[in-house]
Amino acid sequence: MIQNKLVEFSVNHPRLIIFITLLLSLLFGLQFPKATIDTDPKHMLPATSPVRVYNDQVEKWFGLYPDTIVLGIYNKDGIFNKDTLENITKLTGEILKMKGVAVRDVTSFTTADNVFAQNNDLQVLPLLQKIPQTQEEMEVFKSSLYNNPLLVDRLISKDGTTTAIYVPLEEGANGKVIADQLKKLVRKSGGAEEYYIAGDPVARDTFGAQMFTQMAVFSPLAGMLMFIALFIMFRNFNMVILNMSIAMISIIWSMGLLIGLKFPVHIMSSMIPVFLMSISTDSIHIFNEFCFRFRELKEKKPAIIDTMKVVGAPVSATAMATAAGFACLAFGHIIPVKVFGIFIAFGTLVIRLMSFTLIPAVLSMMKDKTLLKISQKEDIKENPTSRFLRKLGELSVKNAGLILVAGLVLLTLAIIGTAKIRINNNMVSWFKEKSEIRKADAILNSQLGGTSLGYLIVSGPGEDFFKKPGAMKYLESLQREVEKSPLVGKTTSVADYVKRINRVLHKDSPEYETIPDSGTVISQYLFLFGMSAKQSVLNNVIDYPFQKANIWVQLKTWDASAMREVINIAKNYTLRHPMPELEVKPAGIAYFNMVWNDEVLYDMIRTFIFATILVLFILILEFKSFRWGIISIIPLIFAILLVYGFIGFTGKDFDMPISVLSTLTLGMAIDFAIHFASRFKRRYMETQEPLEETLYWTVSRPGRGIIRNAVLFALGFSVMAFASLTPYITVGLFIMSTMLLSAITTLVFLPVLIKLFPKFLLFKKEVPK
Repeated sequence: MIQNKLVEFSVNHPRLIIFITLLLSLLFGLQFPKATIDTDPKHMLPATSPVRVYNDQVEKWFGLYPDTIVLGIYNKDGIFNKDTLENITKLTGEILKMKGVAVRDVTSFTTADNVFAQNNDLQVLPLLQKIPQTQEEMEVFKSSLYNNPLLVDRLISKDGTTTAIYVPLEEGANGKVIADQLKKLVRKSGGAEEYYIAGDPVARDTFGAQMFTQMAVFSPLAGMLMFIALFIMFRNFNMVILNMSIAMISIIWSMGLLIGLKFPVHIMSSMIPVFLMSISTDSIHIFNEFCFRFRELKEKKPAIIDTMKVVGAPVSATAMATAAGFACLAFGHIIPVKVFGIFIAFGTLVIRLMSFTLIPAVLSMMKDKTLLKISQKEDIKENPTSRFLRKLGELSVKNAGLILVAGLVLLTLAIIGTAKIRINNNMVSWFKEKSEIRKADAILNSQLGGTSLGYLIVSGPGEDFFKKPGAMKYLESLQREVEKSPLVGKTTSVADYVKRINRVLHKDSPEYETIPDSGTVISQYLFLFGMSAKQSVLNNVIDYPFQKANIWVQLKTWDASAMREVINIAKNYTLRHPMPELEVKPAGIAYFNMVWNDEVLYDMIRTFIFATILVLFILILEFKSFRWGIISIIPLIFAILLVYGFIGFTGKDFDMPISVLSTLTLGMAIDFAIHFASRFKRRYMETQEPLEETLYWTVSRPGRGIIRNAVLFALGFSVMAFASLTPYITVGLFIMSTMLLSAITTLVFLPVLIKLFPKFLLFKKEVPK
């Protein structure tokens, strides 16, 4: 076999193997300074995705900005005082000087249009032209706000304590950079006001910046913990450094290739180092068996070659299964997940290459005295871990029926819990509750219309359709229906501007806050407003053929389910009140978040099924038995269901990180079953031991490698539990618990199943009498 030849070549030419490995690592490492990051939700889907194409088209139709930052200003005593208004004026002026800000469309008291009539002429001037100096002037200003429904819940809260400055960003501007500049501004402003910065670009770009920080901190921390654990296991620095070198080489090669091919680093690919560090721990089975072999043979080269003959097949099979599980992610639609899967698969194959080259090469260069000292601790009868595992094996085998019943009860509960899972995604919730972003989002959502923005694009059959009273009234009615949802804070459309103009041209009488019954009048109003106001105001809600209207929907949460509810409301309304010539389609960042949330979910379901079939196929090939393939995958599926059942019972949302993890754990944790089943079958065929004794040996000797592997896996991901970003915490805890559970279920339930169903699993000549 090729792998045996690789091992022999590496043992005979260790220095050449080490030189080539270091040279390639240097070449890949030189790519690291070129790394870029990308957390834009739009880039989750391919550029040719219909949703992405339509969303881009909507932005062109209505002159919309993809990204807007909201600067909330709160004063518990109310914002209607000279000092607060002066601060707002100064802040707006400074914001208009910022690079990257679309200054022409910044919206605040000093820049927002105020529509009023003077001598029967329509006038549009900024809301706040000068700071009110008297209480009477302040009341006039206050009335101008509250008498204009367009401004309430957008520029002024109902209780008068909160306002906002909306800061649209030019294409390519970094939301975090501008948010940091805003923070510096508000720190200088002083006063009694509290400031809150929110919006998708802030969350997204802050997440991106923190993502790099987390990767820089937790990858070395995970490595340090694994270093300590490996030293405790082997009590030898050379052995530990060799194991850690495998991890570092796979990381450098994988991330170097990713960056070299000009892929940006996303949330998923930022976790590649921790994943590869943990996957590399499968090499522990080589060290584990080598120590036993060297203790018996006392010679390095024969011990290395015998070790690789024994564990080489399962090590290759685990590599193929792990790589296949991750490679399945490439068949989905979400770009960061595809990239993550491909490069983890590549890194896994690098680890396996090192298992058959670098590990034998370095072991062959270690001193016999050192190796003998290490191997003395690996006596299966004297080692406390091995003794404990043997007792565990005896307990499982002797109580096989009872354990099987207990397992079935747990499986039933897990399925019930899994059925309770709530599917949802919320990027703001990826920050901890006490973070500035979460606080700002909560305050602005409670005080104003909402920080999450979606659109309902209503299209008519031809030009000038929305100059018709019936079309305008339908638009208004649809808005009122959508606003019934508690998740919707405010809606705005061209109908609101027409109503406002109608009112001010009728002496500001509230009874005229209606859609005129004349299409000619509506046409005149739109013409007058278009000539008087900023061009973008009308552009944002109506296209110039007057065939498409845009309803702005401000949501009080970034939950993907919120936009889904809006879509369902609109759909049900159009069914109850059909107007055949109208078409209503969603768009906007809230809709895009919902779409890629759904894409991730359904991609992961499809990928998990495909990965399960593929891994099962690899198991069948490895064991040359369909039955052994089925029985080997059962403990892992059981462990995954237990974790998902727990998630369902706790009420945690089934979001993007969790949905991806089922496939990830399938690719990693299947290693345990492969090692257990391969070593059991080999031992049982080579010896005349009773079935029970072979099971005890498998649990205590290869099982020790499985436990070591699981512990190292868990340690590698445990550091992520201390991250400031909740996806990292979720991934860390989920994989840590799944890997430990998979190891336990493998060592407990596989012996039970083999003991209870020997005739199903073993050939006739293998079945004990």
